[in-house]
Amino acid sequence: MKIFVAGGTGAIGRPTLDQLLARGHNVVALTRTQERAQSLAAQGIEPAIADVFDPESVKAAVIRAQPEVVIEQLTALPRTYTRESMNATAALNTRIRSEGGGNVLAAAKAAGVRRFLKQSMAFWGIPGAGLADEETPLSLDASPAVAADARLVTETEHRLLQTPDLEGIALRYGFFYGPGTWFNPDGDVGQQVRQQQFPIVGNGDGVWSWIHIEDAAMATVAAAEQGNPGVYLIVDDQPLAVRDWLPAFARALNAPPPPRISVEDALKMEGGADIVYYQTQMRGASNAKAKRELNFQPRLLEWVVDTAIAHAN
Repeated sequence: MKIFVAGGTGAIGRPTLDQLLARGHNVVALTRTQERAQSLAAQGIEPAIADVFDPESVKAAVIRAQPEVVIEQLTALPRTYTRESMNATAALNTRIRSEGGGNVLAAAKAAGVRRFLKQSMAFWGIPGAGLADEETPLSLDASPAVAADARLVTETEHRLLQTPDLEGIALRYGFFYGPGTWFNPDGDVGQQVRQQQFPIVGNGDGVWSWIHIEDAAMATVAAAEQGNPGVYLIVDDQPLAVRDWLPAFARALNAPPPPRISVEDALKMEGGADIVYYQTQMRGASNAKAKRELNFQPRLLEWVVDTAIAHAN
């Protein structure tokens, strides 16, 4: 198939391009710069130069490409995973996902594209027992940043899935780990853990769902090829509480055990309510639908070597 990718230079975009090429697809990738266009061409990818905030140039690029499928992976995330850096980039990240993504969606519609895949997030199911699935309501009344992201997910997914004559697929990814991500030995969180700057808050009961970046790319390509319209949770088989995954990550890095702080102390920090949500309230997610419909078989979480811990939740 001919597949147009917007956001092909990010953590998930790069392996997605690699997987598409490996599967024999004809790939066009959107970029803003001539330098990046030359790099894409050297990889065997057709470059399309446009600014995602310029709707007419995006529309012209997609119409010119005439793809069957568009994959939108637009984000503007910082290199560091801190509350300060996340706050600093929040406005641009929201704009690129909402306005930029909306421009790509409108362009796909104008070009008569058959199928459209959009990056979304798997973190925002309302807290509760068991694993969240695709039907679980999102945490629209959670802590400030969490609620804002949940609203963004709701709005952008609704816009996609309600677009007529288009097979819309929202891919709710878990926390990325692996090359080029924050949660890698050379990534920012790896450095924070070594320096004991990433503590366990309170009871550490918040459950995180993970996905290796390459598995996320493979699931994306599978959804482009055979997915059904709707939402897919793209996570692995090992949702883990912070109290379990964070010490295991530290051991894998040969780092000291992570420190512990109270909920009260966490609430005094910048973005403290969001930190407490992530660490004590977050709910894990189920990949049952993706495994059933996409033949999705994610790897085990690399740094968890104790199977008793892996199945604690």
